[in-house]
Amino acid sequence: MRDLRYRFSHIERLLRQGEEFEITKRARIIARLSPVYSPVPARPDFMGRLRRIYGSKRLKVSSAHLLAQERERY
Repeated sequence: MRDLRYRFSHIERLLRQGEEFEITKRARIIARLSPVYSPVPARPDFMGRLRRIYGSKRLKVSSAHLLAQERERY
């Protein structure tokens, strides 16, 4: 209970990542905390994709500009 009270932001972050917790009081489990929704999916590696497409040379156009061009197509 002490950790839940004093370190809630850390525990909340772990819950968002899909972790479950058992709440104990005097070494006895009194409750379980589990996330309501599924963990946040990992973000795609946009820079890795740009390097594969354009090679390892430095890009002259920003990825934001390339993304804007892609969106204009639709």
